[in-house]
Amino acid sequence: MGVAQYTARGFTSSDSGIRLIVPSEIGFTISPLSFTHREVTVGIEDLALQEPLLDGSRQMRAIQAVVASVADTDATVLIRGESGVGKDVVARTIHAASSRRDRQFVKVNCAAIPPGLLESELFGHERGAFTGAHRRKLGQFEMANRGTIYLDEVGELPPALQAKLLHVLQDLRFCRVGGYGLVDVDVRVISATNGNLEAAMARGQFRQDLYYRLNVVEILVPPLRERSEEIPLLASALLARFNRQYGRTKELSPETAARLTAYSWPGNVRELENVMRRLVVLPDGEQAFETLVAHDRNGHAWAAHAPAHNLKHVARRAAGEAERRAIVEVLERVGWNRTEAARILKVSYKTLLNKIAELRLAPPPTARAH
Repeated sequence: MGVAQYTARGFTSSDSGIRLIVPSEIGFTISPLSFTHREVTVGIEDLALQEPLLDGSRQMRAIQAVVASVADTDATVLIRGESGVGKDVVARTIHAASSRRDRQFVKVNCAAIPPGLLESELFGHERGAFTGAHRRKLGQFEMANRGTIYLDEVGELPPALQAKLLHVLQDLRFCRVGGYGLVDVDVRVISATNGNLEAAMARGQFRQDLYYRLNVVEILVPPLRERSEEIPLLASALLARFNRQYGRTKELSPETAARLTAYSWPGNVRELENVMRRLVVLPDGEQAFETLVAHDRNGHAWAAHAPAHNLKHVARRAAGEAERRAIVEVLERVGWNRTEAARILKVSYKTLLNKIAELRLAPPPTARAH
């Protein structure tokens, strides 16, 4: 079912199990601003989505259609995808398109805050709650009241905080650390992860009930390597942005654009952003750029310099894609009957379930679990 057709269906916050897969052709850019775990107020003018992509791109209109389906509800949204694909941008876009757009958008990086400080950071504390707590401090949930809180890397929450977050999602109230009175909040919760929460649940590291509370709507953002046809468009938009920012007039040659498209981008859009920024700020222009990009900082060779490396990468990627296609074809053939699919694929039922989770496959709404 296509995006427009699927997202035309209405839903309320009481619905569950809705999964929106952002197609591989959808793209967006990452803001050059550096955000910390402190509260960040974001308006429409602060969104990383740039005007040319918003107004002239079919892909961006498609992602806006997906966002429009969820923005004006209070349904929780779980955004999934590799690091650097632009999950923050999706979260901010949902906020900016919602009725809460004039209120605060608060980002909390759950992986960047020491576990011992995370409860106080999220829910605040009272004076004297612990050594050094000389005065009351409001937590990020209170700072986000009537707005949106964005829990990045939500899979990193320790178990005790997972339980407290679950109660907050259920009751929209909590106690500050060291306090007794209940604090009521009206907040929209968006979360994100680049990990496998299903595997974490299987290991007992992530609560299943919290997973379902956070995952009323799931948006899966594909990696840049799966939408390589967008790279020239994204690169041009980033180049124009950095030319304006630094007062330069750098251009992208067809040869460089081709090399950008051929690269696998393990760092996704964030890596592309860094490369385009370097292209603009380097004094020797594209000649210095050609030398610089021979190897990225992770040691990944670029296509023009390491064909053997790329052949290995292509082989691994082809094998992975073939496995995915085989699993999907069998599941669709048997109506997503996992037991029958495992028999046909000659793997155990548990192995198939693990593969489905690993590949982040989801049945169509009409399929029954078996």
